Amino acid sequence: MITNKKKFYGGLVGLGLFFVLLAVMFMPLFDGDNALAYSDELFNKISKDSSYSVPSLQEESQDYVGTSINTSITMDTAEQAQQTALMYQKAGAEAVASEAKVTIKGDLGKIVEACLADAAVMHQNNGPALVEKYGYSERQAMYNWWESFDKIRKNLDKAGLNDEEKFVRNVTEDAIEPAYNFYGIEAKSVSSSMGILVFALVFYVVYTIWYGFSLMYLLEGWGLATKH
Repeated sequence: MITNKKKFYGGLVGLGLFFVLLAVMFMPLFDGDNALAYSDELFNKISKDSSYSVPSLQEESQDYVGTSINTSITMDTAEQAQQTALMYQKAGAEAVASEAKVTIKGDLGKIVEACLADAAVMHQNNGPALVEKYGYSERQAMYNWWESFDKIRKNLDKAGLNDEEKFVRNVTEDAIEPAYNFYGIEAKSVSSSMGILVFALVFYVVYTIWYGFSLMYLLEGWGLATKH
């Protein structure tokens, strides 16, 4: 039974408008995307820009130029081992593949510099440059960097080389992973998107409150209310 028509119909209209707007948000009105897909793409662009750590890691890599490593890692396949050996050779290291095993001897700082240069190319979405450089897909190249660095890091850890292990881990997490995960996405700074970010935040808060109050008024108007 309706006990308060004003609250009941006010809440009903509020909920109706809420779901009408929700339906509009699922329409492809934003450059061919719906509001959720558009906002998700926007936040991915901003995340890509904010996660770009290559310049700072390039500076840090200078501290490791002259640090020699001599290690062996095992890749998933013999083909991947050959691909990985080629990458390290182009980085100035001695790298030999035997079946799935790769033996690497070289300068850690220079190896990291080569990896970071590839990560910068991926950040610019210039994958064809890596295809030309290595002869296979750009994503596979970054994956080979990731897997080989992860295995080298574990070997450094076992050897008690904590500073080197931490540095390689930082390069893996802060350069290689973003380069791979955000490839193909246009980077966009927070400052260039401040207006729409503020609008999205305000809209989210208002839209949530709008739903809550509409539902509360509807129930109270219907005679359902909590009492102490």
